[in-house]
Amino acid sequence: MTRSRFLVLSLTIFLALGAAATLSAQEKEVQPITLTYANFPPASTFPCVQMERWKEEVEKRTGGKVAIQTFPGGTLLGAPNMFDGVVTGMADIGNMAMSYQPGRFPVSEVVDLPLGFPSAKVASLTLYDLIMEKYKPKEFEQVKVLTLFTCPPSNFMTSKPVKTLADLKGMELRVAGTGTEIVKRLGGTPVAMPQSDTPDAIQKGVIKGMVSSMEILKDFNFAAYCPYATVQNMHVVTFAVIMNKDKWNALPDDVKKVMDELSRDQAIWTGTYVDDHIKEALEWSKENHKLQIFEFPAEDKAKIPELFAPIIEDYLKRATAAGLPAADILKDARALMEKYAQEYK
Repeated sequence: MTRSRFLVLSLTIFLALGAAATLSAQEKEVQPITLTYANFPPASTFPCVQMERWKEEVEKRTGGKVAIQTFPGGTLLGAPNMFDGVVTGMADIGNMAMSYQPGRFPVSEVVDLPLGFPSAKVASLTLYDLIMEKYKPKEFEQVKVLTLFTCPPSNFMTSKPVKTLADLKGMELRVAGTGTEIVKRLGGTPVAMPQSDTPDAIQKGVIKGMVSSMEILKDFNFAAYCPYATVQNMHVVTFAVIMNKDKWNALPDDVKKVMDELSRDQAIWTGTYVDDHIKEALEWSKENHKLQIFEFPAEDKAKIPELFAPIIEDYLKRATAAGLPAADILKDARALMEKYAQEYK
């Protein structure tokens, strides 16, 4: 090989290697930031619907700079270990229910009380303002809170009509978490069991119904077993979408900005979505299972705040003992509820 041909060949190889290196660097540059997002309910339920909506919005608003891998149904983390799993990095992001860990999230817990929220949107904005704007409590200091929301208010769904508090007396009802004491105070008999066992238990007469938000009438076909509903708007379940602090701190500023700007919007979107879904579930249940809906008479409604008073007092004592301004937190929660109830009539 002549010297000139050798030089040409060497230059060609050098340029090819340089081009390959440049291409490799460009490929690395356009690789999206991949984040994992764990959730515990089934994929069809509203906490997972909001998860998918948040994923789509983040990916769209960052122009594909971020890619979210979602894991519904407890496939990555379950409800009891969601908070700790995100803190330790088992998932980058997680959706958790605070009321599943009583006493650990005392500021959030005020929204779980039977305050009479009329809708998920009102409760979600009350929770959001308390946590993100007013108190910024230590209970979330280990994580970055991306958004917060609640389920719709819980009500009675039964196999027999419940028109008065007297009808509720001694009635066995499936209930979970903070609803247990609420059902007791109203005269019912709370029964703990997995939701998956509930239809069979109702059909066998072991229980006479359940207490929950009413989207399950359609989502889990509970209207087939509980053709009666009694509206009282008792407690809600509070949720937070949290992110591992190290993962958050490592994000580029423009990505952080997108997520922060989406935070409140996501709370409003989720509340609106699930409130509309309740209306759809009730109409579907009326059409397909002849659902009948009742409310307690005025004299019974007047008694209920007094029946719930010990639950409120217990919270005030516990939160005060934890060093929190419990009375102020409760006052703020009620004021926010009234504000948003007027705004979203």
